[in-house]
Amino acid sequence: MNTTPTGTFGSEAGLPRVPLPSAEDTCERFLDWCAPLLTPAELEDTRRAVTNFRVDPVTGQVHDALAAYAAADGTHSWLDDFWDDRYLGRRDRIALNANFFFLFNDAPSGTAGSDDQTGRAVRLITAALAHKHGLDDESIPPSARRGQPLSMQQHRGLFSTTRIPGITRDGVRAPYGLSIAPDPASGTPVPAGPDGPSGATHILVFAGANAYAVDVITPDGEPHTPDEIAAALREAADAAASQGRGQGVGALTSKSRADWARSRAALLSVDGNDVPLETVETALFCVALESGPAGTAEEKCKRLLAGDPGSRWFDKAITFIVFGDGSAGINGEHCLLDGTTIVEFVDAVLTAPEPETGQAARGAARVAPVEFTLTPELSADIESAAKCFTAYDEDTATRTVSFEDFGSERAKSLKISPDAFVQLAFQVAHRRSKGFTGATYESIATRHFHHGRTEAMRVVTPEIVTLVESLDDPDATRSECRDALRAAASAHVARAKECQAGDAPEQHLWELQLVAKRQGIDWDPELYYSPGWGKMRDDYLSTSAAPSVNIQYFGFGATSEHCIGVAYLLLPQRFNVHLSTPRSVSGEMTAFAGRLGEAIAELSDLLEDTEVE
Repeated sequence: MNTTPTGTFGSEAGLPRVPLPSAEDTCERFLDWCAPLLTPAELEDTRRAVTNFRVDPVTGQVHDALAAYAAADGTHSWLDDFWDDRYLGRRDRIALNANFFFLFNDAPSGTAGSDDQTGRAVRLITAALAHKHGLDDESIPPSARRGQPLSMQQHRGLFSTTRIPGITRDGVRAPYGLSIAPDPASGTPVPAGPDGPSGATHILVFAGANAYAVDVITPDGEPHTPDEIAAALREAADAAASQGRGQGVGALTSKSRADWARSRAALLSVDGNDVPLETVETALFCVALESGPAGTAEEKCKRLLAGDPGSRWFDKAITFIVFGDGSAGINGEHCLLDGTTIVEFVDAVLTAPEPETGQAARGAARVAPVEFTLTPELSADIESAAKCFTAYDEDTATRTVSFEDFGSERAKSLKISPDAFVQLAFQVAHRRSKGFTGATYESIATRHFHHGRTEAMRVVTPEIVTLVESLDDPDATRSECRDALRAAASAHVARAKECQAGDAPEQHLWELQLVAKRQGIDWDPELYYSPGWGKMRDDYLSTSAAPSVNIQYFGFGATSEHCIGVAYLLLPQRFNVHLSTPRSVSGEMTAFAGRLGEAIAELSDLLEDTEVE
């Protein structure tokens, strides 16, 4: 029964809409944002392209079309189609490139799963089912930030959500009417999810490369008891041990999207394979029971990010991954879920009360192998996909860095925004490790808007350039460096607030380009080929934060051949960072990690020194 004033999703309709900027404001901001990265000649070329863009009548035509779309019945945000194109339109692999992970804190000593794989898995499953029940009956209060309600729309995509590959664009199968069909070229139509909560009663359990459907909810709609779920997990693990390696069909989901779409069509061309695929795609979520030593935190992070592709189905929204020693984490698919939503889900799961003991038995939980009929060609395809992804994983370097003597409380004691401080430290470390200032992305949550997701913030400001130059200028005084630091922090906070308000240029310009394409308008302005557009979006650092006291590390892959993916947890007493980059430039990542500690110490020391020179 709903016990909240408005229900879990009841605040959504009252949230303000994401404002649509004017084309003029967006052009001004775009020039301001890209200018610090450009030479004078490049800036002049970009100004000319922007001037032509402003006076082009098609610009106004396309913007008016976007405004009409934003005002139409059934539209939640002018970004509705943008998100579908951005996430479902990418054609590279989502495994490692787009999916993200969290490494959980270890279970407290003496609690279920503190040193036992089955116990920890059961604990996660039962807590996740309790969360689903709360969403289904809307008894979970809407999230809020500083007293302001946040959009809960993404929580509808937590369970029984599966990305579906397409040739030119993917689709997604999800409950609550959120399903999106892939492009017609992908072949077999994909059934839509229910127009309401998922009615599925099973999860997908991987033990090695063997997959099993495990019923966790009875036909009466009641969750199985922890003991019954534990018995089912042990049955699946024992069966996998006797079966050997397993089919590993999930490796196909590690392929680039069009290649996976063709493999999926080939899979479905074999009689009977629609049944196991239906089981996979409708499962509430996945649980992977990892074998072998758990390793260090850094090694666990790598397995959470990539792992054995035969024991994953990367298209599933949620996969809990549990190691033999009871440590655990989660791998999330991005198309309907952002990091802040997964953080809320994880926090709910990891802080849920222990299940009641002595629950009445509900009967054995069904365990059924999920097996496909594989032709020699399909078997070879699976083997090739697994080998290719393993090689790709090996070509990706990752690293964890932990600062136990720095956290948000330390930054606040220095009278500086904690996020601004670490972003400035990133810039100093990058400049000193690579010798230049490069484009930097930071994800800014906008869930205070109706169906809000994120905004793209470009971190480099003129004030940041001044700061990093001052710090390496032997003629700059400490007072001048300190003033530059304060100015850079203020500029960062101001830009973040602009992004939170929806006043940012990149997604608007990108969506105008996409609107023209969707409507078949012959429009290809030079702005999209200008030095400013190219350099501002060519990330050398791609950064995102996920604050949760229940998480050790958060991570994702790099976004280009020279990018360092920087995922960070800035908590009151600690600062943990996960880095990733192509192995070919891993030396630069190692240098960046070393310089980061130096930058934190130097900036802290500068702010502590209040003597007048």
